[in-house]
Amino acid sequence: QVVESGGGLVQPGGSLRLSCTASGFTEDKYIIGWFRQAPGKEREAVSCITMSDGSTYYEDSLQGRFTISEDNAKNSAFLQMDSLKTEDTGVYYCAAVTDWSTVATMCVMPTHEWDAWGQGTQVTVSS
Repeated sequence: QVVESGGGLVQPGGSLRLSCTASGFTEDKYIIGWFRQAPGKEREAVSCITMSDGSTYYEDSLQGRFTISEDNAKNSAFLQMDSLKTEDTGVYYCAAVTDWSTVATMCVMPTHEWDAWGQGTQVTVSS
């Protein structure tokens, strides 16, 4: 199970921090990923982190504005989003999957291969 929080309304150039907490996974042998889905578009991977060693993956266009981090002791991962743009608007989902390959490989897996999904949190970037 995963639960995410932290969405909201922010002006262009602003920041938001999303949080995700996972449960039911074996120790730290899992990956947490952030995905987003804009209206009328497919869900896409944003960033992922390996809970065991902190390895990260970012969608190319987002690196530098978004930062993923983890707190293994709290089974949580965070997505710091800075310099937000209107095109960042969408529903942001957190997901978790047992770790069996590199974070780069797993982050771009089809969504149905992830073990657990959160309910999603709305992020709206608008003036």
